[in-house]
Amino acid sequence: CILPPELRGFGQNGGLAPVVYFLFVDLSLVRFIRTELTRGYFLEHNEAKYTERREKVYTCLRIPKELEKLMTFGFFLCLDAFLYVFTLLPLRVLLALLRLLTLPCCGLSGSRLLQPAQVCDVLKGFIMVLCYCMMSYVDYSMMYHLIRGQSVIKLYIIYNMLEVADRLFSSFGQDILDALYWTATEPKEKKRAHIGVIPHFLMAVLYVFLHALLIMVQATTLNVAFNSHNKSLLTIMMSNNFVEIKGSVFKKFEKNNLFQMSNSDIKERFTNYILLLIVCLRNMEQFSWNPDHLWVLCPDVIMVIASEVAVDIIKHAFITKFNDISADVYGEYRASLAFDLVSSRQKNAYTDYSDSVSRRMGFIPLPLALLLIKVVSSSVKIKGSLSYMCVLLFYLGMITLKVLNSIVLLGTSCVFVKQANMEDKLFEPPPSVATSRVDTHILSLSLSLSLSLSGGAVPTADLSQPAHPSAGPAPTLPTSPSDTFLTTPDEDEEDDHRRRHQIGLKPRTHKKDLLEIDRFTICGNRID
Repeated sequence: CILPPELRGFGQNGGLAPVVYFLFVDLSLVRFIRTELTRGYFLEHNEAKYTERREKVYTCLRIPKELEKLMTFGFFLCLDAFLYVFTLLPLRVLLALLRLLTLPCCGLSGSRLLQPAQVCDVLKGFIMVLCYCMMSYVDYSMMYHLIRGQSVIKLYIIYNMLEVADRLFSSFGQDILDALYWTATEPKEKKRAHIGVIPHFLMAVLYVFLHALLIMVQATTLNVAFNSHNKSLLTIMMSNNFVEIKGSVFKKFEKNNLFQMSNSDIKERFTNYILLLIVCLRNMEQFSWNPDHLWVLCPDVIMVIASEVAVDIIKHAFITKFNDISADVYGEYRASLAFDLVSSRQKNAYTDYSDSVSRRMGFIPLPLALLLIKVVSSSVKIKGSLSYMCVLLFYLGMITLKVLNSIVLLGTSCVFVKQANMEDKLFEPPPSVATSRVDTHILSLSLSLSLSLSGGAVPTADLSQPAHPSAGPAPTLPTSPSDTFLTTPDEDEEDDHRRRHQIGLKPRTHKKDLLEIDRFTICGNRID
């Protein structure tokens, strides 16, 4: 090696000279190590990216709070509809029957014997009475021992099948009840296009009975899981909730899709609470209402509830993360549910609020209330005047709870509607009606344009005006920032529209407003 003059003679006989030369001359290795130890990060050069990442973290941290606020509000909405079956519905049925009995004395004041609301109440009352008589032939104890004799894996499969069947029943059940209510209250001057009130009534009775029977099997399976010695079935059933994360998190969700899923989760959580109540009642009866046994059940009950809450939080947190949905959307969902409650309290409301909850969330209170009445009547023995007095006091307490809950919910809902700037929609016709009027007007204009281009004669007086002149022009639906936010199109919507046009398919329709989604459906990947 040829050393620099300053390194010649370094060390004895120049023994260290090659090493020193390597360290000083081959500076690339020294520079690399020094750079690795001292290099810095210039995050401010990509500020937008890291700000977005931080906002995603903040959104995930806000999800539990916003989701639980929505779940709490939805829980009390379901509780209000559920208590209605036990408290106000019997009184309304008695008032309707009293009107029928007093008609010969008072005379007919109108063309109807009963008002449409009274007809619906009487039908609900008759359905509950008939289904309760049918449920009296079902032996809960025999069903419990039959299910307990099955293997753990078979029970796990049965429980999953029951969950699927419950969702299918909820999706189709309210349609059956709505068909019955409309058939019974439809104006008589219209042409008959139905099979009759009695067949619809029998279909409704069969549906409520089967749905109540299905929920009873579900509650019995849960009771078997609670009473198993090694708790293996209960653990498997709880782990089934976490499987739900896999089936929903990695799918594409839009804001309207997430609204449907949130409603389904509210209904599922409330139903699970009622099932746990039924399990506790049955177990307390078996132990002669010993309060010490209640403390034995508490850890399992808390474990089931905690797993349900944890799964909902994880599922919604990652759905909002993967689909770039803000946590503020849950406030808009809450406002939409509040709008249903406020609109149902108006004088010209076209439906009862319990039916509106059934359509929104798929929560139909009749089968669940029927099962609870069956369990309570078989678990609690009423003997003597003191027992009847306690039942009366309990009924008055439920009425008080129902009234207080309704007052608080109505006041809270008014606040939510006002915050979302949705007061103007309260005085507009239902969105479906207004949308149909707008579609009819647009169809008439397009038809007149096509006829004019083809050279045909166009009766402008018939095409440019609505079918009923007194109705006036189609009203313009008010828009709010929440509507724009909840119906924001995807980034690739224009490309999808162009691609579908090239291959000859019809373009996708515009997404619905939240107020138009009034029917419970099984959540898919897209709602158009």
